[in-house]
This record gives sequence, C-alpha cells and structure tokens, in this order.
Amino acid sequence: MTPKQPHPLTRLTMRMLPFSDAVSDALPFGQLLRLSLFQISVGMASVMLLGTLNRVMIVELGVGAMIVACMIALPVLIAPFRALLGFRSDTYRSAIGWKRIPYLWFGSLWQFGGLAIMPFALLVLSGAQAVGPSWAGEVLAAIAFLMTGLGLHMTQTAGLALAADRATEDTRPRVVALLYVMFLVGMGVSAVIIGWLLRDFSNLQLIRVIQGAALAGLVLNMIALWKQEKVSPMSKAERETPRPLFRDAWSDFIKGGQSGRLLAVVFIGTMAFNMQDVLLEPYGGQVLGLSVSSTTLLTAMWAMGALLGFAFAARLLSRNKDPYRMAGKGLLVGLVAFPVVIFSAPMESTLLFFTGAGLIGFGGGLFAISTLTSAMVMPAEGLAGRGLALGAWGAAQATAAGLSVALGGTLRDWIDLLALRGTLGEALATPTTGYSFVYHSEIALLFVALVVLGPLVRVKRHAPSNQKGSARIGLADFPT
Repeated sequence: MTPKQPHPLTRLTMRMLPFSDAVSDALPFGQLLRLSLFQISVGMASVMLLGTLNRVMIVELGVGAMIVACMIALPVLIAPFRALLGFRSDTYRSAIGWKRIPYLWFGSLWQFGGLAIMPFALLVLSGAQAVGPSWAGEVLAAIAFLMTGLGLHMTQTAGLALAADRATEDTRPRVVALLYVMFLVGMGVSAVIIGWLLRDFSNLQLIRVIQGAALAGLVLNMIALWKQEKVSPMSKAERETPRPLFRDAWSDFIKGGQSGRLLAVVFIGTMAFNMQDVLLEPYGGQVLGLSVSSTTLLTAMWAMGALLGFAFAARLLSRNKDPYRMAGKGLLVGLVAFPVVIFSAPMESTLLFFTGAGLIGFGGGLFAISTLTSAMVMPAEGLAGRGLALGAWGAAQATAAGLSVALGGTLRDWIDLLALRGTLGEALATPTTGYSFVYHSEIALLFVALVVLGPLVRVKRHAPSNQKGSARIGLADFPT
C-alpha cells in the first residue's frame, strides 16, 4: 500500500521552516526544538562567565585583572574531563535504563548551584566582607566558577550525545547545525537581556540577575530533557555488571589514528581562530582609532559571520558533503580573513577591519560545525561510544579556546614591549607590531591545521561511503 503523502501546504511549510530537514520519525520537530533548549542554557552561562562577569568584576567591583583572569580560566580546567564525562554517559546504567538524562540533570544542578552562590562570592571577593578570613572571597569565587564550569561542560556533552543518539544517520549533521545555532542564539539573546537588566548597576541587582539566570537555566534544561529518553528498566544483574574502563575505551577510540588526528585538527584550528578573541576590539581602538561603540559592533559582525558559516555548513551537509573538506574550507577562509585584518592598519580602512572580523566568524563557524559533525558521525570502535567522541571533541575545543586567549594576550604584550623598546628595530616600534605578530601566528597555525587535516580527507575519499565531497580543495595533496 502506498503511504499517504502529506498535503502540499504542509510540505511547503516544512520546507520554509529553518532546519526542518533535521526532523525524523525518531526525533520530531517539536522534541528537537525542545531538546535544543539546553544549548540556550549553556549559551547564557557562557555569556555570564566570559562576558558579563568579566566586566562587572573589573569595573564595578574593582577586582584585580589578574584575579579575574584566573577565575575566568577555571572552567577551562574542567574541559579536558569532557571525554570522561561523555564516556560515563555512554556506559551509565540506571534502574530505568536512562544514560544521558541523569548527566543532563546533574549538570543542570551543578550549573544552577554555581550561579546561585556566585553573586555573594563576588561581593566577598570585592571586599564587601564583615567577618571571616581574608582569603574567603578567592576561595568562594573559585568554587562558584568551578561548579558552573563543571555543570556547563556536563550539560553540553550529555545533551549533544543525546541528540546524536536520537537523530538518524541522515539527519545527524543537520541536528548538529541546529544545536550550534541555538547556542549562538542563547549567547546573543542572553547578552542583550543581561546587559539591559544591569544598565543601572547595584549589588542587589547583580544578585537578582545572576540568580535569575541560574533559575532560568535550570528551567530550560528541565524542559529540554523531559521525556527525551525511553524508560527501559534494567535488571539488578545488568546494573551490577562491571562497567568498562575509560582507558580501554580511549584506546579503542584512538585506534587507527583517525580520531587522534581529528582531535589534533580541532585543537590547532581552534587555537588559530581564537588567539585574536581578546585582541580585535583593542586593535580597532588603539590602531584604527575607533570609538567604543564602533568596536562593540565587532561582536555582532563576528556573530553574523558565524551564523552565515553555520547556514553554509547546513546547506553543504544537506547535500552530503564531506565534513572534513568543509573544515578545510573554513581554514581557507581564515587564511583570507587574517590578512584582511592585518592590511586594514596600513590602509587605515575600517571597512577592511570589519570585513576581516566577519570572515573570522564565518571561517571559525564553518570549521567548528564541520569538525563537530565529523566527531558525531564517526563510527563507534569497540568500547568507544558517541558520548566519548563528542566529549573528546569538546575537551579539545574548549581547552584550545581557553589556552589560545591567554596565549594571544601574552604574546601581544611581550612583542609590544620589545617593539616599543626598540629591540626589534625602528620600523617595528609601533603599537601595531604586537597585534600583527599574533595574527601572523594564527595564519601559521591555520597552515599547520591544513597539513594535519590532509590525511583525513584522503581517508574519507578512499573509504566506501555514500558521501561524496567536492574535489576542489585537494587537501590530501598537502605534505604530511
């Protein structure tokens, strides 16, 4: 019997909906959108940690920049453990058969707890302390940031693994694209709302906003995880069966070298795209003489470029393009973007500068979504499950992002000091030299990432697969 075809109006509506091609019988559109709410929560927490609290601690609360930098870096210490968290969610055995939801739930609780105590810890850190030891502020703030970072990483790792479990092989790449777009939406919307709520700053308002964000994140995650895994009770004997060891699963994961090479590409490429993260706005102000309001628009330009990169990736994935080749395209866009930013200084062109910022976002977004898709669709080997693969990707990406920001700022200050002292010669004794050195370092890292990526494209091209990528880039011809 021929299956009933949907009404033409229904087909037209589904084609017009963004990411409607990510829908499958196993993961309907409503459940997919509801599941993606955990990315809104993670985006909101990321904005709090990396943006809002950064400025509040330094400007409004008068905390030293070095202490602030250490606090912001603490969640990065949790990032390498994302692979372990993903593996634990692969092998978790509950009485009712859930694997991912318990990790989503406890990640939500850690994130909620960290944000709930954070405003009071920050007030103690700023000196608003009547009793107690002098070191209490630093310790309490560190605990709050560690709790929030642990919750953030646990929630995102388990959530991505759950989405990969429920999606089909055909729709999985589009599901990845949707989840990353929701992450950016969560960051953008949260930044606007939190900035508007804190326009009239006070200690009481800070407490309200941060704890409100904690409650909002918990509610969003509860809605996201509701009925996303089927209840399939396990016997006591099944639950008491010894769980596999992480080292055995990790050995299976990196067997053959393909997974390890992918992680190396993710780490090097993320370093290349993120070293400028704290330098673009100062570069615009110090070198090009832009106002504060003008440099603030750089974030919007970068985000717009990243969204376009995600949209382009979703379009290519819908045509079954090779994600490794897509990652190569993202790296090649970066090789254009950074020279554009560099040449904006001698040409005194604001247009070139903003164009370069948008291209950095586009290339970085395309690279991130392509490598994440590669990790998500990578076939399981032995004990290595999808949670381990996604956790390893997140560990490499988040660790590289944190280290690259610190390295970029340090290199800029060091080279700038040498240049202004005249150590590098009279021609380089300008404020541009430090920034330019970092940008050229990122270009070099992009070339290294392309070289490491080359064999993956060759393997994908010769492997039997129904995915046929374009042969225009020729990354397999790069020397390795």
